[in-house]
Amino acid sequence: MITLEKAITALQERFQAQPCGLCGDFGLLIGREHILEAARLLRDEFGFDLLADITASDYWPEGYSDSLHPPETPASPRFHVIYNFNSLKHLTRLCLRVPVYEDDPQVHTVEGVYASANWYEREIWDMFGIRFEGHSDLRRLLMPRDWEGHPLRKDFPLGYEEPQFTFNFDDIARRKPHAKIETEKGQG
Repeated sequence: MITLEKAITALQERFQAQPCGLCGDFGLLIGREHILEAARLLRDEFGFDLLADITASDYWPEGYSDSLHPPETPASPRFHVIYNFNSLKHLTRLCLRVPVYEDDPQVHTVEGVYASANWYEREIWDMFGIRFEGHSDLRRLLMPRDWEGHPLRKDFPLGYEEPQFTFNFDDIARRKPHAKIETEKGQG
């Protein structure tokens, strides 16, 4: 755990990273302007040789806050981009969370440091609409190319069909559109 403690101290001193209780083991909040340098530091100096995952979280409509970081203004971060780094040599992991504001949803890519970031960042772009500055091929990964919007945003319209159960079968059957069946003359 010495490596983890040293890495955390270095991130706090160099990049003003703050403790975050939302990650499973231990995590830090770090400004988006520092994520590229932080990823290099973790890989080169502390042996975090695997970027296991990048994902995102949408805190709409309230924005992010916790006991350590109360919302200071109505314009608190809407998203977090969450990076999970592993050190296979030291058997440890570290989570970095990058706050991203709705009015400028972008973060610098880390694919130059960790090649595995390529598809993770494309997925986040596709699902959340967060751009990764400097990404080599930022295009849709899961949704069709002509898809409008980003389906994992909390304000994305659901557009689902209500499931039928025994208690609501008749109500749904009345409202549900059915195909019109053309019959031949004389048949009912």
